[in-house]
Amino acid sequence: MIDYETDIQTRDGAMNTFVTHPEEGGPFPVVLFYMDAPGKREELHRMARRIASVGYFVVLPNLYYRRTREFRMERTEEGMQRMFEMMSHLSNGLVVEDTEALLRFVDSQAEARPGPIGAVGYCMSGPFVLAAAAAWPKRFAAVASIYGARLVTHEPDSAHLCVGRIEGEIYFACAEVDRWASPKQIALLEAQLSKAGVSYRIEWYPGAHHGFAFPERDVYQEASAERHWERLFALFARRLAPAARRPD
Repeated sequence: MIDYETDIQTRDGAMNTFVTHPEEGGPFPVVLFYMDAPGKREELHRMARRIASVGYFVVLPNLYYRRTREFRMERTEEGMQRMFEMMSHLSNGLVVEDTEALLRFVDSQAEARPGPIGAVGYCMSGPFVLAAAAAWPKRFAAVASIYGARLVTHEPDSAHLCVGRIEGEIYFACAEVDRWASPKQIALLEAQLSKAGVSYRIEWYPGAHHGFAFPERDVYQEASAERHWERLFALFARRLAPAARRPD
């Protein structure tokens, strides 16, 4: 595997970014990996490598770069408050701007295959992948929101309102126990998806809590985490045709 860190220039500065892809067999289809609220960290690097290992060029940016190049969340009351402050400065619009810079970057990389791309977002980034896919419907062929938070809000830029512009396939993994994505909110999301006529799947994970896919969380649930990997790999294989499975 090839791993490296790079700075991607955006309108607001240098966005430090982790990139990983297989050593041989490229160029590889691109997957953008949008971080969760605790930030870009080695736990997410390992998850990005797992995606890359089956034939993808994976890009994981630090979305907090406007405030800091490295955010370390402390699980204290003060630490949680700081995390929420970091989250609050982001918006779907800002992440769409950052995604434009990410697309310029991957389009310049020899190991990144031109054409359709995928995206996955966890928690905070669930709505971000929808906003990005709506902004570039011809580029994003597959997007996944894993226990996405705030998918439905009362704001005019709520992610659920943009799904009608998405042309790719969307997968939603929903934890049974999740105060950030209640069954009522998911029902509103599904109504909008159905109305828009887009290709989607919403799957509930019984007994799972918000954060179930992160190995370092106390709510980690291996069976649910492995199911989410299975769904992700199947989605990307259908829509992106990984290099490892591409016919000669």
